[in-house]
Amino acid sequence: MFEDLRYLVIGSGFSGAVLAERIASGLGEPVLVLEKRDHTGGNSWSSAEPETGIECHWYGSHIFHTRHADVWDYIRRFGEFTGYRHRVMTEHAGRVFSMPISLDTINAFYGKSLKPYEVEAFIRKEAASAGVSEPRNLEEKAVSLIGRPLYEALIKGYTRKQWNRDPRELPAAIINRLPVRADYNTCYFSDPYQGVPVDGYGRLVARLLAHERITVRTGVDFDGELRHLAAARPDLTVIYTGMIDRYFDWCYGELEWRSLRFEFETVNVRDYQGVSVMNYADADVPYTRIHEFKHYHPERTEAFACAKSVICREYPLDHAAGREPYYPVNSAANQALYARYRQRADSLRKVIFCGRLGTYAYCDMDVAVKQALDIFARDIAPGGRLWTTK
Repeated sequence: MFEDLRYLVIGSGFSGAVLAERIASGLGEPVLVLEKRDHTGGNSWSSAEPETGIECHWYGSHIFHTRHADVWDYIRRFGEFTGYRHRVMTEHAGRVFSMPISLDTINAFYGKSLKPYEVEAFIRKEAASAGVSEPRNLEEKAVSLIGRPLYEALIKGYTRKQWNRDPRELPAAIINRLPVRADYNTCYFSDPYQGVPVDGYGRLVARLLAHERITVRTGVDFDGELRHLAAARPDLTVIYTGMIDRYFDWCYGELEWRSLRFEFETVNVRDYQGVSVMNYADADVPYTRIHEFKHYHPERTEAFACAKSVICREYPLDHAAGREPYYPVNSAANQALYARYRQRADSLRKVIFCGRLGTYAYCDMDVAVKQALDIFARDIAPGGRLWTTK
């Protein structure tokens, strides 16, 4: 499998796909991409649901957003993006509020009509009333930023479900900053470049991997015998986007992750919730949010007008064998364990660890793309251009 091959990429999410494309296009080298799933694209994968034609994000909603013009220019070489702007609502005690916290949220929650110039002083007073001067955990940090009423209503229950822990047991660093907007801007992201691929993430990633020098094999798990075969090739560079602790056979122990379960349903209504994502802040609701995918593509008029809609309830879970790891648990113990794996990884001359699993970090898609471009420029083709302009 590896004869005369110099570059092997493990995983076909954005990290692996971008590096494969750069090596093939930028260096003219053949690349083999191994993907354990039966499709490429990692967790960003989307495709049209056969019955309704609605483009569904099969691993939760993915919106491409970035402040990096070079990342935006690069990714749009492989597909056109819509002008979609993400808006998220959250339900608490039978009422619906916009998230993140904005002037709209504050006025609706407190029954006030504050002006933008009054917001900072109001929130400062709410936070001061909590009496927390030196936050020791997530809960104390949150109430020191936004006050206890907003925290109890919109943050506490959601956080408990997301991490399966009392927020007082979580480190303050998880929630170092809670954005509060002093205007009626209800867009979830503030990055200047935003959108979703016009024809979906599945086709976007397929074009990233379409170079004639790239070979993709799905349904192949690299760990085990294949990994040892690759290690026997000293001239082979392996780009590994899998779990860093798994690569080393968990020799120091397992890094802790949170996982997710997705429950899809086709409902017989044209519009189920009026927005792409509705969060559920109350602890007694077992899921954290519901996705409704047709809202990502109102330009697909036939699917958008369909008398049916596809929704997906998202349930947080502890990570276990057979479940996909989604969110690293950034406790001091886990970071210390990752540092041991990172030190060992750095000693390997021909293995590059990247992506969220390889770096034990939650990576937005633009971060994965930028990381891959930086790795190519720094470690694979030093001094070369990031990409060709043709």
